[in-house]
Amino acid sequence: MSFTRRIEDFICDHCKIHVHGTGYTNHCPKCLWSKHVDVGPGDRKEACQGMMEPVSVEGTVREYVLVHVCTKCGVRRRNKVAPADDMNAVIALSEKHAAK
Repeated sequence: MSFTRRIEDFICDHCKIHVHGTGYTNHCPKCLWSKHVDVGPGDRKEACQGMMEPVSVEGTVREYVLVHVCTKCGVRRRNKVAPADDMNAVIALSEKHAAK
């Protein structure tokens, strides 16, 4: 499955900020929420359209990955933490997950 790069700006459905897309942006850099829009990366063919809640952070200092779960259909997806992401939000999510 190949990646389809799409440079798209969007309004986050969770926190309502305006996000400037880079073609690799798949979640809000402020609240880390995403939307279930792709079957394959960048194809925009997913019918679900549910909100993807960030539930945990995985990885190492070299590369952190957000784990999202769709609040509508339950699918789990992993997405790299982006340089523009709010690291305080990433740390808070990591601490929340560690406390469970």
